[in-house]
Amino acid sequence: MGRADGKLLRHTDPMYRIAAHVMAKRSDSMNNITLDIPTAPIDRYLRQKKREGTPVSHMAVIMAAYVRTICEFPALNRFIVNKRAYARNEIAVGMVVLRGGHEDTANGGTMSKLYFQPTDTIFDVEERVQKYVSDNRNQEKSNSTDDLIAKLVAIPGLLRFAVNLLKFGDRHNLLPKSIIDASPFHCSLVFTNLKSIRTNHIHHHAYDFGTTSVVMAAGNSREVPRRRGGEIVHETCMPLGVVMDERICSGSYFAMAFRSMKKYLEDPSLLETPPAEVKPDPEL
Repeated sequence: MGRADGKLLRHTDPMYRIAAHVMAKRSDSMNNITLDIPTAPIDRYLRQKKREGTPVSHMAVIMAAYVRTICEFPALNRFIVNKRAYARNEIAVGMVVLRGGHEDTANGGTMSKLYFQPTDTIFDVEERVQKYVSDNRNQEKSNSTDDLIAKLVAIPGLLRFAVNLLKFGDRHNLLPKSIIDASPFHCSLVFTNLKSIRTNHIHHHAYDFGTTSVVMAAGNSREVPRRRGGEIVHETCMPLGVVMDERICSGSYFAMAFRSMKKYLEDPSLLETPPAEVKPDPEL
């Protein structure tokens, strides 16, 4: 049976088909790494764009780099449901947005998701990010995720039943697209910017519910020792804590993908034009 958000992959490597049975839950299959991204190239690029009158945010640089990486390494956009691998048919990013600057409250944020096209440039991504943040910071306006949660908690006893029903429907490909669209747990990437609240990066857990195979958290900048010309120098870097579902592709594939992403973060001007090619999932 097909899904509204992806296509079943029938010819994946036998090792990964076995892995989906051995590690039945996403929390069983989490691998963690930290990417230290030099901040100087990004800062120079942002200053240049500001002088040119086309300001770009740090968030847009990271999102655009990840979208471009998916274009080159489409297996990053796979997910596992009920021990089967699927190729996602959209690029969606789940992200928390603080409302009204309420950083010091327990309920000051909302989580929804924004969508990108594979051909998006960094300017397209900036436009989508700014609209997403603006829409979700409006305290008078709820998004589809907020509306769904409000309905679930409104009736005593409904929440437990509804969550179990949603989990069953997800396992058996019965969730309608309207529910998938409203769910922040069904996306290509969950991203949290802890740097915005002056917090160190973390390795955020992956969710067993839903389809998110990669979770990324940016934290406070830090000094990272590097060897240059026989000397040890300290370079200011933005750490990205990345958690991956190892059932979707090999470790070497992840390594190549994140090397490509670092290339774009070290020279964001590469993202100003659409990709020369959008590669399909090799198993489709």
